[in-house]
Amino acid sequence: MTTRWQAENSADDSERYIERFDRLAEQGVDLHGEARMVDALVSPASSILDAGCGTGRLGAELARRGHRVTAVDLDPVLAEAARARTELEVHVADLTTLDLGRTFDAAVAAGNVLVYMNPGTERAALERIWAHLTEGGVFVTGFATDREYTVDALDTDLEAVGFAVEHRFSTWDLKPWRADADWAVTVARKPALLA
Repeated sequence: MTTRWQAENSADDSERYIERFDRLAEQGVDLHGEARMVDALVSPASSILDAGCGTGRLGAELARRGHRVTAVDLDPVLAEAARARTELEVHVADLTTLDLGRTFDAAVAAGNVLVYMNPGTERAALERIWAHLTEGGVFVTGFATDREYTVDALDTDLEAVGFAVEHRFSTWDLKPWRADADWAVTVARKPALLA
């Protein structure tokens, strides 16, 4: 099944995406807001699944901060760029069928991952992310609010899968959530089993 990212972007578009972020980094633009936030939510040396890793920018920064990061992306051009970051373990895989055979302390799907999925498959991806989290594991996602997949749809899917939403912000630097925000960053947790 083709995702919206695949339907709307060619290999050349993926190359331009890589070049865009390279230029932003060269210009000194702060590209690590997501990593700072995720790092603050997890314990030191956590295992983290970067779901929809793109170029591996976020995962590499989390690895630099001492975490063990496994990165996954369906786009082979972006996954190849991520593989250049040797601190990452990178897989080309579809989030809706993901099976890495292990669990992680945290998972992150930043940069519009969910809104670029094939409409109607978002819950399947969330189910697979859930399956890859330890009990009490945290999931963080962020996406633009002007897309077909809405914050309300996300909340419905998170609840159906079993996640508990803990926080929502309008930016990665923790600005308070507003219903008219251009961006939504959501923190959800897989509840821990009671002993």
